[in-house]
Amino acid sequence: MRVDGKFELRDYPALAVAETAMAPDSNGADGSFNRLFGFITGRNETKRKIAMTTPVLMSGNETNRTMSFVLPSRLSAGKAPLPTDASVTLRELPAGQFAVLRFTGGRSTLRESEALERLQAWTAAQGLTVIPPPVFAYFDPPWTPGFLRRNEVMLRAVMSH
Repeated sequence: MRVDGKFELRDYPALAVAETAMAPDSNGADGSFNRLFGFITGRNETKRKIAMTTPVLMSGNETNRTMSFVLPSRLSAGKAPLPTDASVTLRELPAGQFAVLRFTGGRSTLRESEALERLQAWTAAQGLTVIPPPVFAYFDPPWTPGFLRRNEVMLRAVMSH
């Protein structure tokens, strides 16, 4: 891990996630959050409750966005119960190195764009090659005051050998 103020270069292991499509600019109001929450509260083939973990991940572009819940580390995508809602899928995000910028505030397209621009400028200055799309990570519940919220934007870094 490399730290430079609010910027970091981090190694992440493979992560199992439950994922669903998300309408552009919906903030989860399109039902995406509720579909994932339903899955972890028992709307799955074994009616098993699964612990809520953080962060909630959002990625993609304006026409193909997803929201994902990271599953507890003991559950790989192959060990988690299958969702009963066909719009929820399980998959594994591959391990890798990510450039990360932490920022505060409520979720907004403007705040996400500003954070992404700052991260892109930093990665360029560091000579890093990154792969879009960005992943936005949200750690706090909606009732947390904006100035106390922990949010991150991440870009997968390509390591030169």
